[in-house]
Amino acid sequence: MNMKKLAVAVGAIAISGSALAELSANIGAASNYVWRGATQTDDSAAISGGIDYAHDSGFYAGTWASNVDFGSGGEAEWDLYGGFANSVGDFEYDVGVIYYAYPDSDDADFSELALTGGYKWLSAGINYTFYSQVDDLRGSAEAFVEGDLYYHLDASFEVAPTWTLGGTIGYYDFDNDGEANTDLSYAHYQLDVGKSAGDFGDFTMSISKADKEANGGDDDYKVFVSWNKTFN
Repeated sequence: MNMKKLAVAVGAIAISGSALAELSANIGAASNYVWRGATQTDDSAAISGGIDYAHDSGFYAGTWASNVDFGSGGEAEWDLYGGFANSVGDFEYDVGVIYYAYPDSDDADFSELALTGGYKWLSAGINYTFYSQVDDLRGSAEAFVEGDLYYHLDASFEVAPTWTLGGTIGYYDFDNDGEANTDLSYAHYQLDVGKSAGDFGDFTMSISKADKEANGGDDDYKVFVSWNKTFN
């Protein structure tokens, strides 16, 4: 459930694998860890870090960790991911698998298959939950179970030297929401303004909005800032 650290969960490993160094590390901080429109830290700050490996062939693998706070248990998240990313002309693609682990919570882990395609400044993708231990950690047994789908459309522009403007529209379709006669599925929207500070890392200011209460959270506008630094 990475922040905008990995743009779509595997996005920090940019879609074009051949342009990456073989091994890199990253650290980050955010005033709020927001994932798919929902806070993962009860609207509090997060500290994160990870290590990534990428081969010129397009194969990549990595791990990332952050503090979380779901209110009913769970204080740490540890992600493992891998896949293949490359390009054909201007079209870029990424096929990956992500495992979301919560070491201090019982029956909370789940895994997704992530497919992303991009052309120049626009990308789109789908994530499919194919494995889940989740029961009622987030207050509902219907969320984060096998069969859930997440769709997203993303755009990113360089509006001036060292400045970027990006946006995301996403929709989380929970597979079992009908079992409790409650529709848990929701859409969310996010706008990001980024500033590269060179050796001092990258800063991002974001505003996010879910169209209804998401994952036990709320549907208020969330404004937060984040910082990320990569070491090659």
